[in-house]
Amino acid sequence: MNTDALRGHMDALLLSVLEHEPLHGYAIIEALQARSGGALNVPTGTVYPALRRLEQAGHLSSEWAEVGGRRRRTYRLTSAGRTALAGERSAWRRFAGVIGSVLEPRGAE
Repeated sequence: MNTDALRGHMDALLLSVLEHEPLHGYAIIEALQARSGGALNVPTGTVYPALRRLEQAGHLSSEWAEVGGRRRRTYRLTSAGRTALAGERSAWRRFAGVIGSVLEPRGAE
């Protein structure tokens, strides 16, 4: 999938992937691929700056952890991040509904 198509949705995707467990950056990228059935292949140059931005906004916290014998920064959703995710989901439903009504109007022939 085109990375430009994800613009404006990356924060919601990252928050969603981190909703149930803390993950390090590469595991986040793998989770995006797995949850999208392989359709999302997001480059690290997109993911890591977004993670730092979300952490600065207070939506994520991070800590260094030993993972598979390597030191990695692990990210976790904060309570502010959970609130932001709920807002992102609501906005996505509205957006998808509006776009769907234009692309597939009911009763139009």
